[in-house]
Amino acid sequence: SMASVAEDGPIGFVGLGNMGAPMARNLIKAGRKVVAFDVNEAMLASLTSAGATAAASPAAVVAQARTVVTMLPSIPAVRQVYLGENGLLGASRAGDLFIDCSTIEPATAQEVATAVQARGASLVDAPVSGGTIGAEQATLTFMVGGTEESVRIAQVLLSLMGKKSVHCGDVGMGTAAKLCNNLVLGISMAAVCEGHALADRLGLDQKKLADILNTSSGRCWSSDTYNPCPGVMEGVPSARGYSGGFACDLMIKDLGLASAAAHSSKTKLALPLGSLALQLYSLMSMHGAGNKDFSGLYKFIVEAQKQ
Repeated sequence: SMASVAEDGPIGFVGLGNMGAPMARNLIKAGRKVVAFDVNEAMLASLTSAGATAAASPAAVVAQARTVVTMLPSIPAVRQVYLGENGLLGASRAGDLFIDCSTIEPATAQEVATAVQARGASLVDAPVSGGTIGAEQATLTFMVGGTEESVRIAQVLLSLMGKKSVHCGDVGMGTAAKLCNNLVLGISMAAVCEGHALADRLGLDQKKLADILNTSSGRCWSSDTYNPCPGVMEGVPSARGYSGGFACDLMIKDLGLASAAAHSSKTKLALPLGSLALQLYSLMSMHGAGNKDFSGLYKFIVEAQKQ
């Protein structure tokens, strides 16, 4: 059965980037046999030295593993790996389970899931929050979409790679939840950056402002857990030159996907603040900070007014 295979059979893993590699390593640490593929041979070699078996293509992965996790950077990559030549689908069998942890559009997840179901197999979309540190420490949160049965089985594996998984609804709804959350996050971070930039201009002590924000109506995760203003909090990217964390370019990707999803149906949904936030992070990236944490928007705003 699908359940017993997920519980003790070999696990396929396609996509060994900054997120996929540490996730796959955690499956190996948990004693699972991992059969892996990545277009980047160095990434694949690094994981085989950690104990994985290398496969020559996605098709070769699914030939050896009935449960496959994918963690891919873009919609074209997801289409290629699932539907392309030597892809997962061509070699899949009835009863196989696919867990896609990529962040894509809900419509793409649903399109791929339909093709998977036509083969008698199942797909759940399970995008993550928690970043590379969460991937390394197995503290990720998964937002999961799919049928009750396939989600229950997928959660056996997700529990080896993260600390929490939330069943959000049918296929595509995990992705929908992630995009909605990151839309709010991108906007709220920009708001906190502007508030602290105004404090800088007015000569208000930044720690005092943070205290006020965090004990009153301006409080949010961006102010009380991930404050963007240097000197306010320890252990966050703003305390170390905005290194690590969640890259500005990834926030751009997620806001772009949210925007595309809002425009993909016949009746358009306007997301005015989301669009403004997207342009702000794009300007920050254009000025060379795309690989810095997205909270570096604070520095970009403050320096823009000084130039």
